Amino acid sequence: MNVRRQHISGTAIAAVTALGLGTLSACSGASAAGNTDKFDVVASFYPMAYLAEQIGGDHVHVTSLTEPGQEPHDLEISAKQTAQLQESDAVLYLKNLQPSVDDAVAQSEVKTKIDAASLTTLEKHGNEVGGHAAEHDDHANEELAGLDPHIWLDPVRYAQVAQGVGKAFEKADPDHAADYKKNTAALVKKLDGLNTRFANGLKNTKTKVFITTHAAFGYLAERYGLTEEAINGLDPESEPSANRVKDLEKMAKADGVTTVFYETLVSDKTAKTIASDANLKTDVLDPIEGITSKSRGDDYFQVQESNLKALQSALGAK
Repeated sequence: MNVRRQHISGTAIAAVTALGLGTLSACSGASAAGNTDKFDVVASFYPMAYLAEQIGGDHVHVTSLTEPGQEPHDLEISAKQTAQLQESDAVLYLKNLQPSVDDAVAQSEVKTKIDAASLTTLEKHGNEVGGHAAEHDDHANEELAGLDPHIWLDPVRYAQVAQGVGKAFEKADPDHAADYKKNTAALVKKLDGLNTRFANGLKNTKTKVFITTHAAFGYLAERYGLTEEAINGLDPESEPSANRVKDLEKMAKADGVTTVFYETLVSDKTAKTIASDANLKTDVLDPIEGITSKSRGDDYFQVQESNLKALQSALGAK
């Protein structure tokens, strides 16, 4: 569709052509990012691409800058992807999660730039998040690592983002505004249902504390009255200190923790070492940063349902 095409200079078009409009791995398959007869949306990674597809339906062509199985935090934008970004009608991204995407978006001339982080509220989260963390205020300052970007794991915040994306699509592509509005409402209703299932499913549990490798579940923990204790901070690749490991093992015994959760896109070595030392089980809690053959489900909702079951089992849901 590319509503901006007529504003791009001949020099810019030549430069784009020279770079080559190759393919990107999209949520729905690989294809060029722009110049289709649909509303072309470039999404930064899976949770954004999923929103764009669900809200846009048949009217949008969605590509993702992050390939399935690729760790989103590590993404470096290529020249080819930068060129494809320029040819799109809209970009949907989450500021502060992927610095190279932030830079590319800031420098691009895309008319519709949708920052998911601006559509809901973000909080500062450290290694401990939730009610239990309030007991450890002496550690709070050293553990805070900035604003937590993992808003999509909280169905309520994700629904708020969906509503904002829907309005942005309506404004940018008014010919299909009615469909965008209808699709957004349907998605928000599904997310409301997911929120209810999480709330009911985690209401009565033996413990409220769970351990993860990566501090991705802070918003989810706060939403449902749980406490996430993360081995690492917001950076999934960071290594925990020896003191942190000792604290976790001591806490696990005191709070009746049974399981150390790891994720599919990052090594499970640290989780398994801690679990073995503390005589705990391991299981997957998926931050849904991408869908692969290892994912416990084919889309956001299926994986969230798997996450709910895993939490219920680990926390001793009654």
